[in-house]
Amino acid sequence: MMAVSRAWGRLTVPGKVVFTVVPLLAVLTAGLITVIAIFGGPIVDVLAANLGIVRFVAAATIILLITIPIAFLNIYLEMKVIALMNLRVGPDRVGPWGSLLSVVHGLKVLMKEDFTPTRADPIVFTWAPVVTYGAAVMTVLVLPFAPGLYGQDFNIGLLYFFAVGGLGVVGLLMGGWASFNKYSLLGGLRSAAQIISYEIPLTLSVVGLLILAGTMSLNTIVQQQSGWFTDWYVFRQPLGFLIFFIAATAEANRTPFDLTEADSEIVAGFATEYSGMRFGFFFFAEYVNMFILSALAVVLFFGGWNAPFPFPELSISLDPGGLGLQLLFLLLLVPPLGTLIFAAPFYLLRSSMRWWVALIIGFLLFNVVAGGLVFAWAYVSFDWVAGLVWFLGKTFAFVFVFVWMRGTLPRVRIDQLMGFAWKWLLPAALLNLFVTAAAVVVIGS
Repeated sequence: MMAVSRAWGRLTVPGKVVFTVVPLLAVLTAGLITVIAIFGGPIVDVLAANLGIVRFVAAATIILLITIPIAFLNIYLEMKVIALMNLRVGPDRVGPWGSLLSVVHGLKVLMKEDFTPTRADPIVFTWAPVVTYGAAVMTVLVLPFAPGLYGQDFNIGLLYFFAVGGLGVVGLLMGGWASFNKYSLLGGLRSAAQIISYEIPLTLSVVGLLILAGTMSLNTIVQQQSGWFTDWYVFRQPLGFLIFFIAATAEANRTPFDLTEADSEIVAGFATEYSGMRFGFFFFAEYVNMFILSALAVVLFFGGWNAPFPFPELSISLDPGGLGLQLLFLLLLVPPLGTLIFAAPFYLLRSSMRWWVALIIGFLLFNVVAGGLVFAWAYVSFDWVAGLVWFLGKTFAFVFVFVWMRGTLPRVRIDQLMGFAWKWLLPAALLNLFVTAAAVVVIGS
């Protein structure tokens, strides 16, 4: 035992991790294989009999997993774009072009102390960020990312989106009230007033579109906008889209409507007393919300996954299974041969370059070219790949607009915010609804 303890003490930290994790993984793998061998058949039968539940659980899990990378990407985009607008470099230290800095921010939030104020309500204080983040994540369930790539296609998908998305204000109110802080309470009350006020024109702005579409299924609405970009609903509902975009900016608490956490007035609003991962949930929820509302604008008004104009039908038939051993030889020979081909010009034309540096450059170039060719093949061969590319491209264009607005526009006053909702947006939304209904009646008759 003494020899074992001395040997363990001489190990480095990575060595201790390896000698701890590897046996644990081996035991878990053996146990999993044993369970599958004994109970595999009945488990498969139970899953097959409840396929709908299995699909729902899988979709919910995937949605939870993709929200964190989306938040990290939006944070990095905001830091970089605002820095360039201010003639600064922005993040450029951690990762290529500073792309991993938002990940470091997430790890920093995880490592900070999760502090609860003395006179706060601990249960409500803890659950508030969970409610806010959960409301944002649950709305992703009905967003159609591409043909066949969605969580659930409800007949009342848009109604579900607004109903569940409206729960976010409950979390903000919970956090503001439970913090036992006057600035937090003010931020919570502001969030309630702001989001409830702008929820009305936001909902009314899409009623005219629903009259034209005849459905609340987001998947069906996207399918109705296929073809040329002139079929997109933004050209049939320009006023509705303008109202929707302004109200969505207020719903997401983005500049110039970020009155719920106005640092120049009420410190950080509802999040003043939060720290650690609980603050991280509020922080991530804001950036996930920015992506979700951008995606909803694309789905409702900009054709969703549809391209702006129809492309000719192309398909590259490739059956890897039919190649057999030839595929194995191709996988073994093509990467080294491609690396040599791309490395040769650098090594021959620059006598000072070492051979291993040329090989590294050739390997990177080969992977870029090969990855581009594989992506091109997938784009023309699979509808969901092409649809996902167009959907994400349009969505992040709107995310860029949100970031652009934050770097450009000043924050409005709370009285201006509320007055604009009730005096301008609400009458404009009602006008758009009446005009659309009248046009449908006149044209239909």
